[in-house]
Amino acid sequence: MKEITSNQNSYIKQLVQLKDKARERKKSGLFLIEGEREITLALKGGYGLETVLFNPDIISETEIEKLINTSTYKPEIISISTDVYQKLAYRDTTEGVVAVAKSKNHNIAELTFKTENPLILVAEALEKPGNIGAILRTADAAHVDAVIIANPKSDLYNPNIIRSSVGCLFTNNVVMGPTSEIIEFLKEKNISIYCAALQASVNYNTQDFTKPTAIVVGTEATGLSNEWLENATQNIIIPMQGEIDSMNVSVAAGILIFEAKRQRNFL
Repeated sequence: MKEITSNQNSYIKQLVQLKDKARERKKSGLFLIEGEREITLALKGGYGLETVLFNPDIISETEIEKLINTSTYKPEIISISTDVYQKLAYRDTTEGVVAVAKSKNHNIAELTFKTENPLILVAEALEKPGNIGAILRTADAAHVDAVIIANPKSDLYNPNIIRSSVGCLFTNNVVMGPTSEIIEFLKEKNISIYCAALQASVNYNTQDFTKPTAIVVGTEATGLSNEWLENATQNIIIPMQGEIDSMNVSVAAGILIFEAKRQRNFL
């Protein structure tokens, strides 16, 4: 088995670039996954692993073999020193394993559904990886049919998105695209568009989400673009009882999506 003990190793330097630079991830089509749970979910989601690097002081080779036994294509396994592992690790916790994975195509044109009555969560122009990760966790918990990122502002394989989603990036059907293309796609599929907005809105729990539905949320600072508001089936609002007029986007998404799930009797 190959072993790497130096931070100055050229391959390790390449992997550090993958961890730190969205440009490198896009150019190579590769990204890093840290942690046993995240790697397991990636394999379950059909992601291919190129390499698995592990620190034998933290996790055994036997455990690594067990971890990747569901992989269709067997990745190269490399033993790394503690110093090298700490160079590659993004989190403070030490699980001792990092995988190099192949990214997927997330084009809106590739989106298909397993049901004729899909429930979709759309998030427009979110910049904070933590919010994106939280929304992906909500989407996984509700088992929505797709998550669509409109006008994306952050690289989907940002390590903080993977971390904050606790691997739910890999369990969701995620696509991205310009707002105009997404609206066109939803209308072609006869999917109703419900936009979380302050303008011309009705209480969210007055609407029927039992038919093909897209719930659309935007940033707390600027909300949704006019393009969404002009094409909405209905703008909806979560009534506020305090002093502020908005809440965290991932919290709002959770309230709206689980109301749709309640109506569909899936809770």
